[in-house]
Amino acid sequence: MSGIGTLLNVAAIVAGAAVGTLLGDRLPERLRDTLVAALGLFTLALGVQQALASFGADLAGAVGPSAPLLVLGALLAGGLAGEAAGLERRLERLGEAVRRRVGGQARFVEGFVLASLVACVGPLAVLGAFADGLQGDLSLLAVKSLLDGFAMLAFASHLGWGVAASGLAVLVYQGSLTALAQVLQQVMTPAVVAAMTAVGGLLVIAIGLRLLGLARLRVANLLPAVLLAPLATGVVAAVRP
Repeated sequence: MSGIGTLLNVAAIVAGAAVGTLLGDRLPERLRDTLVAALGLFTLALGVQQALASFGADLAGAVGPSAPLLVLGALLAGGLAGEAAGLERRLERLGEAVRRRVGGQARFVEGFVLASLVACVGPLAVLGAFADGLQGDLSLLAVKSLLDGFAMLAFASHLGWGVAASGLAVLVYQGSLTALAQVLQQVMTPAVVAAMTAVGGLLVIAIGLRLLGLARLRVANLLPAVLLAPLATGVVAAVRP
């Protein structure tokens, strides 16, 4: 039955966030800061690894040496679209609406937005949802669930119950991708996956910078690039001689 992987992921997020929130007051602030810093460093490294797909053989073979420019163009166009739509602001409003319904701490919205971005951005969310929807393969989402569980524990120890609410974003996002998997099956070529991975990696780097307090980037406003990059790749590959 498809969709089990996403439910597993949501359960891991809620469990990790619950443990982190309950232990938060008992953990020294220095320890909490160290956990978040460690997570930020790992997120940076993971993002760099994924972003290097811009220069990989799969993408370059399909669109030629202009592959990095294609990724850059998708990122810029995605940023324009995201800013016009106000995605970050909408996500913050959603977090605020959830906070008002369930009550929450002052940093509830920040925890919801940051945790939602970390859990939704990146190739594991997309590819795992596809594998679940097409083949019933839970392995990718099982790995993602483990990573998300520990990540949310670290976030929630610092940001509270808003982190647990990010499970709603994951349920909608990954659940929708799983439902669309059959429709998208024919276009998921290695080049398309590489383009999506490259853009996702750059967004993960932005999240890492945000976690480390080095830059407060509006990452949610760049999310359209995750869709624009594979679309552009498919078009360029189709018309390229």
